[in-house]
Amino acid sequence: MFKKKSDASRRLMPLAVSLCALTCAAPALGQTALGEGQSSARTSDRRTGVSQVRPASPNATINLVNMLVEQGVLKQAQAEALIRQANDEAFVAREAAKGAATKADEAAKAANAATAAATPPGTRHVTYVPEVVKRQLREEIKREVMERAHKENWASPGRYPEWAQRIRFSGDLRARYQGSFFPEGNNQLDAINFNAINTGSPYDLASSTNFPTYNTTQDRHQPRLRARLGMEADIYSGFSAGLRIATGENSSPVSTNQTLGASGGNFSKYALWLDRGFLKYQAFGDNLNVSIGRFDNPFWSPTDLAWHRDLGFDGAAVQAKYDLYEWFTPFAVAGAFSIFNTDANAGSNLAIPNAKFGSQDKWLFGGQAGFVSRFAPESSFRAAVAYYDFANVQGRLSSPCFAPTSADICDTDIRRPSFSQKGNTYRFLRDLVVDPANPAPPLYQYFGLVSQYRPVVASAQLDLGHFHPVHIVLDGEYIWNSAFDRGLMNAFAVNNRGPDVAPGVAGPHNGGNQGWLARVTVGDRVIKRLWDWNVHAGYKYLESDATIDAFVDSDFGLGGTNLQGYFIGGNVGLSDNVWASLRYLSANNIAGLPYAVDVFQVDLNAKF
Repeated sequence: MFKKKSDASRRLMPLAVSLCALTCAAPALGQTALGEGQSSARTSDRRTGVSQVRPASPNATINLVNMLVEQGVLKQAQAEALIRQANDEAFVAREAAKGAATKADEAAKAANAATAAATPPGTRHVTYVPEVVKRQLREEIKREVMERAHKENWASPGRYPEWAQRIRFSGDLRARYQGSFFPEGNNQLDAINFNAINTGSPYDLASSTNFPTYNTTQDRHQPRLRARLGMEADIYSGFSAGLRIATGENSSPVSTNQTLGASGGNFSKYALWLDRGFLKYQAFGDNLNVSIGRFDNPFWSPTDLAWHRDLGFDGAAVQAKYDLYEWFTPFAVAGAFSIFNTDANAGSNLAIPNAKFGSQDKWLFGGQAGFVSRFAPESSFRAAVAYYDFANVQGRLSSPCFAPTSADICDTDIRRPSFSQKGNTYRFLRDLVVDPANPAPPLYQYFGLVSQYRPVVASAQLDLGHFHPVHIVLDGEYIWNSAFDRGLMNAFAVNNRGPDVAPGVAGPHNGGNQGWLARVTVGDRVIKRLWDWNVHAGYKYLESDATIDAFVDSDFGLGGTNLQGYFIGGNVGLSDNVWASLRYLSANNIAGLPYAVDVFQVDLNAKF
């Protein structure tokens, strides 16, 4: 491709020199970054792509100069000079690159030393992490994160944290229509409302006004609402705690009903009460329970004869059971409960010595023993006997007391019941001293219970489940007040007496100290689902002083003791946990004044 011309050597000389210098300098500069070995490899790759002839020298510049010599473009001496010049320049370039690399290494070392000086002791720098180690690290981190996520439940949609899962909420709502119908013949004048007197100002016996009374003659139609919301939290090591709030027209222990339109009317808001608040300890599964605070009735009671089903107990109780055999489980319950605690400032406020009164705290102590026998897969028999002692509930006559005004107090006033329904027998509490100078002195009086109360209660339930889920359940309960003293009643009773034996002479006390209840229920034991059903019928007989009237059923006869009569009812499921109920209760007084009432209730219930 080259033709020999006379002036060719002269005109190509500058070009050849430039090419030689450029081709020699380029590999030298490349060596500063890649090193000699890499430079050789690149040169080899370029050779393979440019020429098919194997060069005589591994250096392309030398081969080019040699080729120019062979073509006659350059003389051998000139070529040698060019090659020597190129080598010299390449050597200079390599030395410069080495110096730059050395300085770069020194600068890097200085930077690392400065970084190490600024890094806290113990810090480790890993400049290279193998892929297998990275994978292990990822797995460990993922596992730790997932464990924490499962523990705290913040990575599980729809789930609550662990502490929240230990809290359970429950509640129920009941809308009720209640009709109370009084037949003719009831005695309104003598239906003394002792609860109204004892929870207010004392009644002046010398007054021309009549005693406050409870209604015995006028029918009533009441829309009522009961709403309850409870929470129970599992703590740790068998401990749990619970709270419940509920509606209620007042602080009555036996009713959480709120009559709509009452408590002020005009769509006024209603009050909520603390209905339960307790701490419970469970051990050996659920075979041992210790409760303290305000909680459900710890004693087994299949009916409302002795205790109203909504009654809360304030105090402490221990419940224990043991599966002696697979079919036989004995159980026992014991507890102590505060009925009334004396106010810290109880007593006269007059500036006289010993003006404050001693404590007159009232207590309930109780114990129960029983057993459960499961004689068939769906059938059982349960029985129990309980003994209760109501301490300091009996009224006592005061020391001579001068009470010219309703604000004056006497030393046994705190013996009067702080809550009652009706039925128990009462006596005067004050031994009043009158002013002889006053021809018509007032006689302000309070009333207390004549009797002591130590009832013995026998309870039994036979559950026949041969047609399960339809059951036939027979409930029976008997109560007897072992502390009843009829002589004491005849001496001091102001109510529950027979007809006058003479003008101004009251008849003997005709109340009693016993009671019983029998009931049969057919159908589903519990109403949970649509069309679950049951019906029941029973008879109740409860004499005046068989037990304290404050704590028994508040519906039968509109509450209290000294009542007898029958009741029928039924329930049907309208949906899961929603059901309707009907009840009809007909009651009459056993002793004392004529009194009868029929109560009709229609309920719509929901539970969650």
